[in-house]
Amino acid sequence: MTPQQKNKRLTLILLFGVLCMFGFCYMLIPLYQVICKATGINGKGAVSATKIDPSMKVDYSRTIKVNFTTTLHGALGFKFIPLQHTVQIHPGETKLIYFYAENQTGREITVQAVPSITPTDAARFLKKTECFCFTQQYFFKKEKADMPVYFFIDPHVSKDIKEMTLSYTLFDATQFVKKQVHFTKGRIDL
Repeated sequence: MTPQQKNKRLTLILLFGVLCMFGFCYMLIPLYQVICKATGINGKGAVSATKIDPSMKVDYSRTIKVNFTTTLHGALGFKFIPLQHTVQIHPGETKLIYFYAENQTGREITVQAVPSITPTDAARFLKKTECFCFTQQYFFKKEKADMPVYFFIDPHVSKDIKEMTLSYTLFDATQFVKKQVHFTKGRIDL
């Protein structure tokens, strides 16, 4: 084999290696998200509604404390707080809580809330049947809204888990807006 043929072969091998590395990196994020959703790793719970099993029994023998926290991403001009900071819930029992959001940006905006649940091994047991985090939320200028989260804790949750935290981070999703008609969900102070 001549040196030119060796160089050409080496170039093709290196090019193939670079393409494989790019493909692997491209697939890491979707693969990571699938694994996190399936196992509850990294505080990722279900991102869509869970149906309540009518045969599910409430375990009145124990109570789990659920804390609620909020964070704003960057300098987002919003007021975003839980209306209840803590609830006590029996596994299998459903609860409805609200988060207050107020658009203080001075413009219309679309936001998206991203949930996180800790401890990470508890994420797969906290099930949301209704949540403002399932969809983007459009806010008119100065609009205020109470946004619901209807959830339960799966009765199969480990007896070692006595406390959980459901945290939401609110992001500006204006550049990722899905086409839809916008209705006011709260009140607007002019």
